[in-house]
Amino acid sequence: MKIALLQINPTVNDFDGNVARIEAAAREAVAAGAELCVAPELALCGYPPHDLMLQSRFAARNEAACDRLVRLSAALRCGLLFGLVLASDNPRGKPLSNGAVLCDSGRVLAVKRKALLPTYDVFDERRYFEPDFTPCVAEFRGRRLGLLICEDVWVEESVLGRIEYSQDPAAECVSRGADLLINISASPWQEGKHRLRERLCAAVARRLKRPLLLCNQWGGNDDLIFDGGSLAVGADGLTCARGRLFGDDVVAVEHLAARANQPQTWAEDDIADQIEALCLGIRDYFRKTGFAKALLGLSGGIDSALVACLAQRALGRENVKGITMPTRFSSRGSVEDSRLLAQALGIGFEVVPIDGAFENLRTLCGKPGGLAEENLQARVRGLVLMTRSNAEGSLVLATGNQSELAVGYSTLYGDMCGALEVIGDLSKMRVYEMARRFSEIPPDTHTKAPSAELRENQTDQDSLPPYPQLDALLEGYLDGRLDIEDLVAQGQDAALARRVARMVEVAEFKRRQAPIVLRVSRYAFGAGRRMPVAKKLPS
Repeated sequence: MKIALLQINPTVNDFDGNVARIEAAAREAVAAGAELCVAPELALCGYPPHDLMLQSRFAARNEAACDRLVRLSAALRCGLLFGLVLASDNPRGKPLSNGAVLCDSGRVLAVKRKALLPTYDVFDERRYFEPDFTPCVAEFRGRRLGLLICEDVWVEESVLGRIEYSQDPAAECVSRGADLLINISASPWQEGKHRLRERLCAAVARRLKRPLLLCNQWGGNDDLIFDGGSLAVGADGLTCARGRLFGDDVVAVEHLAARANQPQTWAEDDIADQIEALCLGIRDYFRKTGFAKALLGLSGGIDSALVACLAQRALGRENVKGITMPTRFSSRGSVEDSRLLAQALGIGFEVVPIDGAFENLRTLCGKPGGLAEENLQARVRGLVLMTRSNAEGSLVLATGNQSELAVGYSTLYGDMCGALEVIGDLSKMRVYEMARRFSEIPPDTHTKAPSAELRENQTDQDSLPPYPQLDALLEGYLDGRLDIEDLVAQGQDAALARRVARMVEVAEFKRRQAPIVLRVSRYAFGAGRRMPVAKKLPS
């Protein structure tokens, strides 16, 4: 039996569009001989729909779209398996289920409701859904299909270590006679996630001695980026087919007993993957919010240069504009490097001096001096960008990196203005690594000392530890969730560890007001990191 994994890019709340995407991919698959077409988790409504699910007619809209696909299965004479929101069949608990429907030739054969509902990191499915631990094994054209939804297979201790569940839905399907496991998924990407997912599927298939198919969505939805990377794994744990990363694909699977051909492997290049992910995140954020044009401040530094390169690649040069806003503290080289970058990228460019506006506002604010005056310059730049974007119908891209966001080396209502924080999940050192992939960035931008240029002869290192040292501390404190004592035990300087930890915690109120950060790492700022603002600080 030929099965097709329909790797599509759903838009949240676009039922008509999502049905059309499934239909187009299914018609392509059926023309190539597919008997069963599999679409991702919550493919009808898009993932994650969050509190849209609480609206009174949301489940009904899912079921109406479901009826259309059931009729489509009759027209195509093909089976369809797809994800949607269903009304729960439990009279108690949450009123909704994260579900899947299997239909064939106009008849519903099985309805599956998700068993394992993640509540860690960016996930909050238990907020909306009632779990259903009943195994679902469906008869389909001579096969017994064990139906699973995303988290239902994330219970493999040999790959994941400690897990949060006592149930094993895949094993329960096998105990009920399933000879093939199919998992529909909306698994967001982070660096290396597609390789982890493949190791997981291989381990599950080997342990249960059953082939496993996984169909994953792709695309950007707010801060989350989905890679696709759908998989077919044989009962021996060997990969039979892989879907492409960050793009549409129809993955045809026919021979699961043994690999007839070696499937094309994914490149082992994390920086290239992150570039693709960030460009996808930008592109889909603009497309799905109905905007086309981006605006950003160009400072002549490495961060804004990288954001400009990513935006140009994602949106096209005609849709990106950079504005350089010099003051008396701006070096001639910074203005010239911004100009050279814009010329190399072919994007719009403008120089808007802000010294006069800064002086007027400085007087209006009582000539505060010190850090307040430095921040005032940043806020004038934010004012220019936000006003221009408002007038032109564009969106502002913020240019802060993860290291700066972590320690609060940024200005609220200044350089933190914007709709999207493109590189807010990249450490400063990763920014430098990624920027080397773009030949358009002027050489001086790579080598000059990082500086906000808000006072004479200023560099970032006047206020921060050297970035390699800072990033190493942040990796342990944020990604590793190590306490100060643990950092010191690893060889970090105690006073510096306390200083950095305190800076991170003090800056929490700023991050609550930051733009959406595109997530490409394991532990990003945003929905996956929920820290209190009011708390006792490290000392």
